[in-house]
Amino acid sequence: MRGLVIAAALLGLNLSHCDLALSATAEDPWKALRFLEGTWDAHTQAGSAGAQGDGTYTFKLELNHHVLARHSELGDCKGPKAYDCKHSDLLYIYQEAHGRPLSAIYLDNEGHVIHYAVSNPEAMTVLLVSEASASGPQFQLIYELKDGVMTGKFQIRMPGQADWKSYLEWSGAKH
Repeated sequence: MRGLVIAAALLGLNLSHCDLALSATAEDPWKALRFLEGTWDAHTQAGSAGAQGDGTYTFKLELNHHVLARHSELGDCKGPKAYDCKHSDLLYIYQEAHGRPLSAIYLDNEGHVIHYAVSNPEAMTVLLVSEASASGPQFQLIYELKDGVMTGKFQIRMPGQADWKSYLEWSGAKH
């Protein structure tokens, strides 16, 4: 940082109005994920969870564009058990340091915490995958936008299994 300030002074640059993390010459780490931004309706329709319901979720850049946050609420839910299955969760996508890959952390009202690596395998698709573990399941979260409809899948893979199994799937349009 000190070298950057000295170089700026020598070149006569004014750094007082520069955001070093997202300068005009730096690549925008959120560019491939901007399709997620906004408030989306969600209707769950498939998966081994056996839950059906409607809700909404919002993706929004927060904390001076350092975090892409998803806030979600699933209400009016019917599940396979005789209890209230209302659900809310938070997902924070972030970059630990400039130039590093994106990561994410998921937290919900049931006490679950999942850490993800984030990738963009193709346009309008984001893939979040947790680390594999010999002692427990691996998780995968996929968002894909096609023809104005956002689809999502939360999938699970048990140790030793090759295939992902959908636990919950949903789709919906932007509010």
